[in-house]
Amino acid sequence: MADRRRIVAGNWKMNLDHAAAVELAKGVAAGAGKCGGVDLILCPPAVYLEAVAAAIDLTDGASPSGVTLGGQNLHDQPKGAFTGEIAPAMLVDIGCRSCILGHSERRTLFGETDAIVNTKTKAALAAGLTPIVCVGETLEEREQNRTADVVAAQIQGSLAGLSAAELAGIIIAYEPVWAIGTGKVATPEQAQEVHALIRQQLATLADAATADQVVIQYGGSVKPDNAAVLAGQPDIDGALVGGASLKEADFLAIAAHFAAST
Repeated sequence: MADRRRIVAGNWKMNLDHAAAVELAKGVAAGAGKCGGVDLILCPPAVYLEAVAAAIDLTDGASPSGVTLGGQNLHDQPKGAFTGEIAPAMLVDIGCRSCILGHSERRTLFGETDAIVNTKTKAALAAGLTPIVCVGETLEEREQNRTADVVAAQIQGSLAGLSAAELAGIIIAYEPVWAIGTGKVATPEQAQEVHALIRQQLATLADAATADQVVIQYGGSVKPDNAAVLAGQPDIDGALVGGASLKEADFLAIAAHFAAST
């Protein structure tokens, strides 16, 4: 496996209240030292970004614990009459270093297409944010043996027009839609197969050397009891964790498995 960073991000989605968000953030920051070699990212609801930044003692985008902050979504315009939206620079201003884009929930519930994800990815990069670009197939698409075609199209569409340098700096999260929040998880072999496919697609957008630098996370019901076998796969560089990221012990345990595999 190439010498890539290990990155585990927690997508808190629309969960927790202010007090719980602060408590969880403090707990993760306190335990981060046990996950040496793994970068931890917390992505709370937007209304709690400032509180979480304070809880992890964030200064200039960095915490003494090494934990960083990420957004869950952004608008592709820098400012304007877009009620309820968040500009990339606003995330940077609050201390974010990254942002989740194209999550399957955004694609299915809010109609985000590859073209929309592409414009958001470019906007994030322009603002200095690291995009965490999500791709993945539905259960129907997998049963129809269309996984490779679907994921390849999402990679090509979501990342169209990016330079090799820009591609090298993004994070990809493979999240099979049928495994998100269902308790199901792709087998290590299934996950590795798609991660390898993603890396091949990245090579067609740039070159093999660039593709080899890109961090590709797995997401979809990641838990402490399956993280170790996923971490052992050559093209799985971390995890985008949903439900388990809401429990301090579980999130840190997942990160520890990736730390052990370095």
